[in-house]
Amino acid sequence: MSLTNFRQTIKRFDWFIVAASVFLSVSGLMAIFSSSFYLEDFLNFKKQLIFLILSLVIMFVAGLIDWRIFRDGPYLVFVLYIISLASLIGLLFFGIEVRGSRSWYELGPISFNPIEFTKLVLVILLAKYFSTRHVEVYRIRHMLISGVYIFIPALLILLQPEVGSVIILGLIWVGVLVISGIRVKHFLILCLCGLVLLALSWSFLLQDYHKARIASFLSPSLAPLGIGWNQTQAKVAIGSGGLWGQGFGRGTQIRYGFLPASQTDFIFAGLAEEWGLFGAGLVLLAFGILVWRMVKISLSSQSNFPRLFSAGLAIIIVAQVVINVGMNLGLLPIIGIPLPLVSYGGSSLLATFLGLGILQSMELTP
Repeated sequence: MSLTNFRQTIKRFDWFIVAASVFLSVSGLMAIFSSSFYLEDFLNFKKQLIFLILSLVIMFVAGLIDWRIFRDGPYLVFVLYIISLASLIGLLFFGIEVRGSRSWYELGPISFNPIEFTKLVLVILLAKYFSTRHVEVYRIRHMLISGVYIFIPALLILLQPEVGSVIILGLIWVGVLVISGIRVKHFLILCLCGLVLLALSWSFLLQDYHKARIASFLSPSLAPLGIGWNQTQAKVAIGSGGLWGQGFGRGTQIRYGFLPASQTDFIFAGLAEEWGLFGAGLVLLAFGILVWRMVKISLSSQSNFPRLFSAGLAIIIVAQVVINVGMNLGLLPIIGIPLPLVSYGGSSLLATFLGLGILQSMELTP
């Protein structure tokens, strides 16, 4: 590619996606920096900054690669799927335990979470599977086969145990099925099976601390100083922010360490405390712009693969935002879902920007 063609390609990038994703990541960096004063440790901020720079490079590089290597390369997609499964199996033996879950590999000073990349691989796999079977998607066997593809990694993740990510995988599968054209009766059967699985999960799959989180969500007064403390403090932080917030580095819940997981699960509450309803609204607006561009690309796609991929990526973003913000507002139980592009976590940042890069490629090469 000549320098002139390279410049023209860069100009054709979807800069709405670039601007929204960078704004969200910088907002997260500011929140991480602010909470680092209480922790008296800026290592996470430095690592997140490095990951952001690396992620931007990956997004632009991925945007220059022809996305059709996934659509036309079944062996490539299969290899990526096997690598994802192998990385999940390895966690059960070599993963480090953090808050009761083995979801990370420790690589020197950094940790790597393969679950984030598994989500992206599964979106690619489902897009590949249904893009070539759109005329027979009504057949229930395709629903079952695609379900097996999701069930295997979901089971491996559940064994860690990591319930939140399993829920995201389930939402990806159901969302892509609906967009692909699943029959209404099959969808209703799927919903019924989901309800049965939830009922069985309470008795056989959920750990005691998962049940405690749900119980504290339903009745926070049962554990005001235990598990219920986290959500209570998050709501206090959001309420104390008011319309304009207390100002950067001035949030009392963050500054005095009352807000737990202020760099990960409850980073939205920290942003709302320091930047108020206005700042929190800007963050949600940026997510809205990001999802809007994904939907636009999906609707304008000339073939099924980019349509399903962009929709699947949008499902990941929307699901994680809704669940994370719902956790912070006390509307949903705490299940450990980060706020994409905002929460601390290099693996999540890299995987999300990689997905956005593939999306850019689809827009550049319809």
